[in-house]
Amino acid sequence: MTFDPLAAIGMFGVAILVGAYFANQSGRLPSDDRRFPAANLAGSLLIMGSLWTAWNWPSAVIEVVWSAISLYGILRARPR
Repeated sequence: MTFDPLAAIGMFGVAILVGAYFANQSGRLPSDDRRFPAANLAGSLLIMGSLWTAWNWPSAVIEVVWSAISLYGILRARPR
């Protein structure tokens, strides 16, 4: 298994997702704060980018769903 630049980008996406989740669980980033779904969307898109060289359906499906839920959260958190 090689660690190409796209894999590094995917790992950065994982770090964003895990960091946002930890910040949420530790009370530092509420789920209704726009930054939470934005971080989830960014992380998910970066992980999807890593699938370019290491494609697999389960990862692609979860990242598409994760992105869609994140977009919903961003739209829901927008000022009215």
